[in-house]
Amino acid sequence: MDIMKKFSLEGKVALVTGAAYGIGFAIAEGLASAGAKIAFNCRGEKHMQQALADYAAKGIEAKGYFCDVTKEDEVREMIASIEKDLGPVDILVNNAGIIKRIPMTEMSTDEFSEVIDIDLIAPFIMSKAVLPGMIERHHGKIINICSMMSELGRETVSAYASAKGGLKMLTKNIASEYGAYNIQCNGIGPGYIATPQTAPLREPQADGSRHPFDSFIIAKTPAERWGDPEDLMGAAVFLASEASDFVNGHILYVDGGILAYIGKQP
Repeated sequence: MDIMKKFSLEGKVALVTGAAYGIGFAIAEGLASAGAKIAFNCRGEKHMQQALADYAAKGIEAKGYFCDVTKEDEVREMIASIEKDLGPVDILVNNAGIIKRIPMTEMSTDEFSEVIDIDLIAPFIMSKAVLPGMIERHHGKIINICSMMSELGRETVSAYASAKGGLKMLTKNIASEYGAYNIQCNGIGPGYIATPQTAPLREPQADGSRHPFDSFIIAKTPAERWGDPEDLMGAAVFLASEASDFVNGHILYVDGGILAYIGKQP
């Protein structure tokens, strides 16, 4: 057996939501490097054009679609367009998400609901849209981008932790309900990743010292560094490929060991 062939995604169609930049872009790049054809969604023209240029600069022929993943009718239309343009979706990566860092007692119900809608209900809608085709073809891979907040709580992230905890259980339930159809649903739980969105948390202070949150993360991570988006590529390719055909309902935490670590003694 040529084990490396098990990791090939040649000819597969991968849809990565929220892959215009950041973690989603890196995952799409990783899947493309393994041979997958890439589709992604955006809600705005500016992000779409920038993303298409960024993919082209990497030599990736990605196809972009305008779609709000919280709207079932838009999702159905996107899936139909992808099938027409590229073929049936073999791999779905539910990456689109938001976070609102607001103390729970100060958070409105609408703010809480917006996070739940994008981070939990959208993966339900997306998965529901691709599952019938996967069932018919007796093959499919769904990867949900979970979080360390699927396991832990922290101040100001009640909505995000609730959504990501729910996404972990949605992952396990899809695996339980559709595993008999040779469909695998797993999750990736990124640690703290160095992206433009987290850049302010890593900027040196005026006196040249580390940002307090930066120091906190370094101290809590055995790898003693933030993750790079590229650190997620291998996990994504594995879970999207035949190499993971007997892995189902699992959350793979790519966190530098932070969840395994109690921290240094003061």
